[in-house]
Amino acid sequence: MVAFEKPRTCTKFSKNTIESTGVLFEDEAETPDGGLDKNIEAFKSANKKLELVWQRVVFFVVTHVAGIYGAYLAVVLAKWQTNIFAFILTILSSLGITVGAHRLYAHRAFRAKLPLEVLILFFQTMAFQFSAYHWARDHRVHHKFSETDADPHNAKRGFLYAQIGWLLYRKQPEVTIKAKSIDFSDLKSNPLVMFQHRHYFILTLIICYIMPTMAAIYFWNETFSNALFVTAMLRWICVFHGINTINSFAHLYGNKPYDKNYNPSENIIASILTVGEGWHNYHHVFPWDYKASELGHYALNWGTVFIDFFAKTGWAYDLKSVSPQMIKNRVHRTGDGSHPIWGWGDKDQGIEEIKSAIIF
Repeated sequence: MVAFEKPRTCTKFSKNTIESTGVLFEDEAETPDGGLDKNIEAFKSANKKLELVWQRVVFFVVTHVAGIYGAYLAVVLAKWQTNIFAFILTILSSLGITVGAHRLYAHRAFRAKLPLEVLILFFQTMAFQFSAYHWARDHRVHHKFSETDADPHNAKRGFLYAQIGWLLYRKQPEVTIKAKSIDFSDLKSNPLVMFQHRHYFILTLIICYIMPTMAAIYFWNETFSNALFVTAMLRWICVFHGINTINSFAHLYGNKPYDKNYNPSENIIASILTVGEGWHNYHHVFPWDYKASELGHYALNWGTVFIDFFAKTGWAYDLKSVSPQMIKNRVHRTGDGSHPIWGWGDKDQGIEEIKSAIIF
């Protein structure tokens, strides 16, 4: 079970230090519509002094070459069962990040009973994007200090840095410093999360690489090279870059219907590649909403489909959302004007639409 203690987040800093530019949970809001009562633009920054970690560069070069080779095998040599299996694992791995590390652990947007939590951690391990504790820790820091030097993948350093570069460079010292101001006791007190964190790399070796490879070999007699490079290497590269479009595309391109002062935007490309995380302006404004979007959009938000399904079984519960009135208030106060009309009588509703309506 997940422990959900009230966070003890520090939000007051001296004028000489980085200040928070976002909220993590609903009780941190300073305005009635869930916002901060200050000009956050003044605190955004991007230190250009970066130090490459060459071991990481080598790792990513090798894994990307392996992934490209896997793409070749998928087109030319692999069995159709292997390709379908790899696609299914890509979706499940992505859900392990978006539903698990993100909505469940980083934002506590819902709660999960033991069987669902084990399943989510299994999928999250298969994604190989650090442990759930590591991922949620960095993500809370990202939300609290978005687009500052304390943001682990600060998009103000450019698209490539936000997509992959942040993992090639040594972490900025401000990230570590500001992480100390955020409470992670709920994660540290969760025995499943900490078990995965302690044994993460051996679990990843088994779940991300060995199990998919052996499954393809055993069940439909795939060759070792096809099984490894398609179901493991190619699939991992696809999940990695898909998830990271949230840091790049969704922080640099798109509309901002909920808060024009936030860099995160609504980006349909990111929504497709992350199975539902691209409604990012909404998410940074209301990060505790389990849907990570205003309306759900089942067609592009498989994470919400996943949570709603398990909510019907009772395995997911305490789903948090935001009232329509709070959303409307925030849109009117800080939005960029790109939000669709609210319904009959909205100020943006055209006169022709009103005249042509049939009222019984």
